[in-house]
Amino acid sequence: MERLSLELTDRCAKACAFCYARARPDGTRAWAPEDVIALALDCAAHGTRAISFGGGEPLEYPHLGAVLAATRGRLFRSITTSGLLLDTALGALAAAAPEKVHVSIHHPGDGAEVARAIRQVAALEARGIRGGVNVLVRRSGLAAARAAGAALRAAGIGEDRIVWLPMRPDDTPSPAELAAAAGGPFQSATCLGGCAPSPRFASLAADGTVAACSYTRSRAPLQAMTHRALRAALAVAPLVPCGGPPP
Repeated sequence: MERLSLELTDRCAKACAFCYARARPDGTRAWAPEDVIALALDCAAHGTRAISFGGGEPLEYPHLGAVLAATRGRLFRSITTSGLLLDTALGALAAAAPEKVHVSIHHPGDGAEVARAIRQVAALEARGIRGGVNVLVRRSGLAAARAAGAALRAAGIGEDRIVWLPMRPDDTPSPAELAAAAGGPFQSATCLGGCAPSPRFASLAADGTVAACSYTRSRAPLQAMTHRALRAALAVAPLVPCGGPPP
């Protein structure tokens, strides 16, 4: 299992209506830091190469610095953030030195949001942290996504640092439409062409449940903070399609 996605908390001030994690400003679910660290280190010892910390909003998780410090040098650590708290967190992130931080653009048609993401990626790079952008693409907003992509590339953020994510489960672009919005070779979810579990990936929610995908409705509880327990939980959580992209 090479990659883990772990939602540290279900707290997020942005409260997006489309959030698959159902995060909210008053979210109370969160991982104990010692559990995150134990699981990450045990998985690293069994071949896991990378862990992505999300949420909710990971910058609202009070133990993020401790988790990053304890896992430093053991595996590739990335963070996905809305960017709302990123400006004030830059100093602490520079000290913790995650390998990558991705800023989400939830509304590509919002010029201010796109400009903020571009500025924040530059600020991350200035502090020695590789920055990138996740662009959420709606079928009804393909032109806006294309324009946002052009602005990102003009700012020097190439396709190797942009991930194009289809809106789910509604207003979902087809793979061809997503490719057209990206305007060339692009990065996206591995399930873009069809729903199927990957033996190399696991998603862990803020409530401690495990699934083969962040979007699936089928999840199982994690019984212990070990690689073995993670594998066992995945075995009893068959992948239920989320209503992915139309053909």
